[in-house]
Amino acid sequence: MLRIHFNAPTRSKGVRCCPMNALRVLLSREQIASRVAEMGKQITADSSGESVILVGVLKGAAIFLSDLVRTMNVDSTFEFIAVASYGTPAPDNRRAWDSTGVVRLAKDVDQPLRGKNVVLVEDILDTGLTLTFLKRLLLGHEPKTLRVAVLLDKPSRRKLAISADYVGFTIPDEFVVGYGMDYAERYRNLPDICVLPEVSPS
Repeated sequence: MLRIHFNAPTRSKGVRCCPMNALRVLLSREQIASRVAEMGKQITADSSGESVILVGVLKGAAIFLSDLVRTMNVDSTFEFIAVASYGTPAPDNRRAWDSTGVVRLAKDVDQPLRGKNVVLVEDILDTGLTLTFLKRLLLGHEPKTLRVAVLLDKPSRRKLAISADYVGFTIPDEFVVGYGMDYAERYRNLPDICVLPEVSPS
């Protein structure tokens, strides 16, 4: 697991969409590819030759899952799951939302997971509310094993005591986009993971 350290960000009043060249690169495509390959090797080793089903959380984890599965040297397939969460704007009106813990399943997996080795693949672990919901849901499918792989971890945002088995990078509390992650459905196609600048509202 790699830890990315920066000076604490100043607390501005909000964020907005901005031109691509105004984004600050937090993690380059080369860093991401290298770390994802390492995670794939670790999952392969831990699977002991048994087949694996990767369950990706839509939409943010789609690119991460597609890259991760291609680095794994073990028989594997994948599924997708989707949730909707509800919340209110954070007290300082930043883009980050303060989730109330209300999470709703929008799409379940299509194939049976009972008796299978499952790896839940998520883009970001922050408050832990969504991941806790998803772990309980998938355990209800009675898999043989259930492990969690997250690309990014924001421990400073944690509300529930939960951790992942595989973590790509530990990052500070900044709003990130790219590599499948978005702001208002923008920036998902960026090959790097970037910080969306905070700005004062007009």
